Amino acid sequence: MAVKKINRISKRWVMKDIIIRNIEEKDIPSVVDIQIDGWKSAYNGIVDDNVLNSMNRNERIEKRKNDYKENGFIVAELNNQVVGFCRYIDSNTFTQDISNIDCELLALYVKPDLKYNGIGTKLFQFVIHEFKSKNKTKMILWYLKDNEPSKKFYSKMGGEIIKQRTIKIDKKEYLKVGFEYNI
Repeated sequence: MAVKKINRISKRWVMKDIIIRNIEEKDIPSVVDIQIDGWKSAYNGIVDDNVLNSMNRNERIEKRKNDYKENGFIVAELNNQVVGFCRYIDSNTFTQDISNIDCELLALYVKPDLKYNGIGTKLFQFVIHEFKSKNKTKMILWYLKDNEPSKKFYSKMGGEIIKQRTIKIDKKEYLKVGFEYNI
């Protein structure tokens, strides 16, 4: 028990050295690996295995090369290694059916073995700061309903569930939940 506590304290101390910065093209393979590992970790038992097992790294790298400069796209770096990323947009492009939303957090991922060490919180806080500087007032983010760790994290960040909708992944429908934040 004491060893686990020491390791936890040590990890938390190291996490102070996280750098949040804009993505660069050289970061794309790391971002894709974090996303694929994140899906396999977070959605295991939620999303069909065939979807999780068929995630093509090379296709995703090419897609990211085409869109990494779009919208807000930041990475968290620790010891010169990308350990998380976040995408956001300062408009209501993707949630037009809720009129008071003026910005959206599109994706937030942390390397699965580094979760619960403040990386996601720092990414989230950076995005909130960016939105505040642009005079945004209402942010939304969506997560798959059955992903309990995400629900706990987004609740801890101060959000309120306002809506549910379905999303189709491969050929199956899943429920996703919208969290709204007053900025």
